[in-house]
Amino acid sequence: MSAISLRNVKKAYGKNEVVHGVDFEAAAGEFVVILGPSGCGKSTLLRMVAGLESVTAGDIEIGGRVVNALEPRERGCAMVFQNYALYPHMSVADNIGYSLKVAGVPRSTRETRVKAVAESLGLGEFLRRKPGQLSGGQRQRVAMGRAMIREPLVFLYDEPLSNLDAKLRVAMRVEIRRLHQKLGTTTLFVTHDQVEAMTLADRIVVMNKGVIEQVGTPADVYHRPQSTYVASFIGAPGMNILPARLGAGSSLLLLDDGQTVDLAGHPGGSDLPNEVHVGIRAESISLANHGRGVRAKVHFTEELGSSRLLHAEVGSTPIIVSSKDAGIIEPGAEVNLELPPDSLHFFNPDSGRRIAH
Repeated sequence: MSAISLRNVKKAYGKNEVVHGVDFEAAAGEFVVILGPSGCGKSTLLRMVAGLESVTAGDIEIGGRVVNALEPRERGCAMVFQNYALYPHMSVADNIGYSLKVAGVPRSTRETRVKAVAESLGLGEFLRRKPGQLSGGQRQRVAMGRAMIREPLVFLYDEPLSNLDAKLRVAMRVEIRRLHQKLGTTTLFVTHDQVEAMTLADRIVVMNKGVIEQVGTPADVYHRPQSTYVASFIGAPGMNILPARLGAGSSLLLLDDGQTVDLAGHPGGSDLPNEVHVGIRAESISLANHGRGVRAKVHFTEELGSSRLLHAEVGSTPIIVSSKDAGIIEPGAEVNLELPPDSLHFFNPDSGRRIAH
């Protein structure tokens, strides 16, 4: 197992810089997910670790050695791509064992290792088949087997589940996590899917426009987001963000429509700046009796089976409430919402960064 360290890593194409001084470290044996929307630089970062893209500035270390000048084959990385990248004319066995064949490993040894890897991935009965005769999930497992058989220092996954249907993605997440527990190889996994990130990661690196917004455990980024971007991006639905200001000389928070929230139960609430953005998770909001809480107008309801999502507005600000107890609420109805002070998060409205207390 080898640690991966990135120090002030930048990438530019001509004058256009797409990765702006990234710093983070994946400890030996850790499963780190790089999460962000399309175009944020996450796949470019992974390709620089693999050696498929050059580094414009900064250093990448794998196992304590700087690998900037090393060829991909010299870095000890095995990469699993979104499109599988299998040889269509080769059997499953030949695809999995191809790197060993190129390395000159004797055929008998190669066949033994291919069989062992295939059995661990549930591919033992498919070794003679071609990739075209397999399902999407089976082809992805072949790609994983081809990476595993090299016994790499580092696994790199570039959105490997994007081409699979929803049910198969869930099954493959379980498979990838199980393999990591078994092999313990340091892993970087790139995805735009925050559910994948939350379920797979030991730690998540949240990226936005070529910079890191936050690095932390899934619980950290969900319960203590360090910016409005992370708060809105993590969670289904994302955190509600409401503009507000603090009433002069009081602990009352004034929302943009003039309604108030009492901050008496929030530590340090009275020390907030005058202008803030208030964040609260949908599941932290409850329906209140008439005359209490904050009034909101319901636009529509999403039925999720185990709960309902109420889409409403407080003044002109959208708000989503997750409730297991809410009955059918007609569009246009007015409800009262309880916003518990100890569930509120505060952000600077200019920078979007979390206000610490």
